[in-house]
Amino acid sequence: MNTLYAIGEMLIDFTAQETGALESAVTFRKNAGGAPANVAVCVAKLGKPSCVITKLGNDAFGNFLVETLEREHVGTGFVFRTDRANTALAFVARDGKGERSFSFYRNPSADMLLDENEVAEIPFAKGDILHFGSVDLVDAPVKRAHIAAIGRARDAGTIVSFDPNLRYSLWKSAEELLATVREFLPLADIVKVSDEELLDITGISDEKAAVSALFQGEVKLVFVTKGKGGASVYTKETEAWQPTDTGSKVVDTTGAGDSFIGTVLYQLLGRGIDKLTQEELNEMLRRANRAATVVVSREGAIPAMPAKNEVF
Repeated sequence: MNTLYAIGEMLIDFTAQETGALESAVTFRKNAGGAPANVAVCVAKLGKPSCVITKLGNDAFGNFLVETLEREHVGTGFVFRTDRANTALAFVARDGKGERSFSFYRNPSADMLLDENEVAEIPFAKGDILHFGSVDLVDAPVKRAHIAAIGRARDAGTIVSFDPNLRYSLWKSAEELLATVREFLPLADIVKVSDEELLDITGISDEKAAVSALFQGEVKLVFVTKGKGGASVYTKETEAWQPTDTGSKVVDTTGAGDSFIGTVLYQLLGRGIDKLTQEELNEMLRRANRAATVVVSREGAIPAMPAKNEVF
């Protein structure tokens, strides 16, 4: 079977148990997180092979994250360890609607020290998928590791997936983040953005015109998530839309987007992205929306990822 490789940050989410501003929180719950790792766990729980490519500190939190991946049957052969930095931490506050705000502790964190030599032996193959986000595209060794991994994946015929997952607080400026995202977008076959991110990245308010601007370089498939407004998928030839189940309870939106793209990639793993029919596009959206609905009804990201019988 083909494998989903997810490269980038893996960290500890400390989620406030009281709603409101982070500075008012008293109690926190520890969960494994990091968008690429969330996606890998989603794929594994749905029943296909996945592997995380990251670096963790030689500390208790790093041990916990490795144990979490092993328990979820995610490959750890490319999870490296270091004494040079600690495992990244994120403190998560939630408002009354379950929407989140983040405060990150990673200056630097271990994931930022992943280097290009450590991705040189990854056995990418045709039909595999390499997924990445923007959090670890900062000016550090890990950015060069991403460039090397993407290049090797493309040479092997591996599909490349990019979820920008904009986190402005981690960057010196919004302009630097958006410029970096625009640099990497043409390297991906699949792009997943929220409607807000689409506007930020393109500067175009009309959704169809904005998506059209993303079809540069290798981009062949664009997903746009819109919260309660459902989700759309675009190819250069066609598009589809499916609604969100707005009747479900929202406890915590952490990991919703990751479960969405994870479920999409699960459906494409081994199948590829050529000649997708209208029915296949609609089915991908229905399943991905269902996964996100399940995740927002629970707390955390990795602990909330759905089982196959909850989505299929």
